[in-house]
Amino acid sequence: MDADVSYTRFARLRRLSWLLAAVGPGLMVMLADTDAGSIITAAQSGARWGYGMVLPLVILIPVLYVIQEITVRLGVVTGKGHGQLIRERYGMKWALLSVGTLFLSAVGALITELSGVAGVGQLFGVPDWMSVGAATVILVALGLTGSYRRIERIGISVGLFELLFILMAFMVHPVPGQLVAGMTSAPWRAPGYLFLLAANVGAVIMPWMIFYQQGAVIDKQLTRARVRTARLDTAVGAIVSQLLMIAVVVATAATIGRTHPNRPLDGVSQIASALTPALGRSLANTLFGLGMLGASFIAALVVSIAAAWAIGEAFGFKHSLNDRPRDAKPFYAIYSLAHIGGALLVILSVNLVALTVDVEVMNAMLLPIVLGFLLLLEAGALPAAWRMKGVYKYTVWTISGAIMAFGVYMAFATL
Repeated sequence: MDADVSYTRFARLRRLSWLLAAVGPGLMVMLADTDAGSIITAAQSGARWGYGMVLPLVILIPVLYVIQEITVRLGVVTGKGHGQLIRERYGMKWALLSVGTLFLSAVGALITELSGVAGVGQLFGVPDWMSVGAATVILVALGLTGSYRRIERIGISVGLFELLFILMAFMVHPVPGQLVAGMTSAPWRAPGYLFLLAANVGAVIMPWMIFYQQGAVIDKQLTRARVRTARLDTAVGAIVSQLLMIAVVVATAATIGRTHPNRPLDGVSQIASALTPALGRSLANTLFGLGMLGASFIAALVVSIAAAWAIGEAFGFKHSLNDRPRDAKPFYAIYSLAHIGGALLVILSVNLVALTVDVEVMNAMLLPIVLGFLLLLEAGALPAAWRMKGVYKYTVWTISGAIMAFGVYMAFATL
């Protein structure tokens, strides 16, 4: 009997270790997806339209999953990054187009994240040069450790501060009846609503997310035997990511959206002050500040790694986070310079609101290119047994087409 119990416990521990070995890339990239720009977009959605944006955010959960799941299969089965696959199958010119535009998007996003850090610092009276400078030093030092697993563990640990958004949503005491009513009576025909909906859709799939997760499963050395667990990691991450967005919508809808609808919420301090009547200034600053800090930190980490990976894949130089800095100098130089350049621009007072809009427009314009290559690679670079088939294939293609259409709409509407 004791032997049976011991064997059962051993089997459970073995399954747990098997699960934990594959978990990480999906959760990491999904926590980064809820970045500073996404949080501001969610806060504006709640302030402007109350609970009317909650249902679309729920619907976007499977959308987020099906797109990112493709990157898992591409990375695990081919053992090659996104930029490398494009270069090998379509040539250097297409690889440079994809990677070059990604890099611009990533740098813009990185500035947005560091601006989020600066905004959090301002809540507590810390000057921009000090908060952004400290974050930059930590991010560069972390990247230079030469260990993907260490970076992943620290990134997720800090990113989990975002869960405070969920606590915050409960603490403002939303009225369940109003929440249900808002979910079932979204103002679909209102132009302003459609614009914010397009912004939320455009924020679901960022170009750097695709490059990051495909590179991450390679650096983590996941095998085909762990694809199911990696899919579970991606699914859980997709749920968590959208729950965080919903929490921010609910928190602002239950406070400023109820008392002062249509009030613009464009920055960290404005969002925190909108929550002050319900939570008190100290608690509002602490909860929202820590959540924004976690979101900005993990997103800054992911976008800079994705950009450095993409350039390394396109040009064929060493680009693994498991390589020591002296063995992969170009890769680590790109990673470090992206952070330093972004920090200097933020310290020189880049406008976060204007920048967020610009980055969203840029990401929207890139969606047809990024998703187009993703679907082409899935259909051509994978063995037949690993490709999508039947109804699922056409469903994913339809969803991708809808995302691209929303992205193009958002770009033209903003311009």
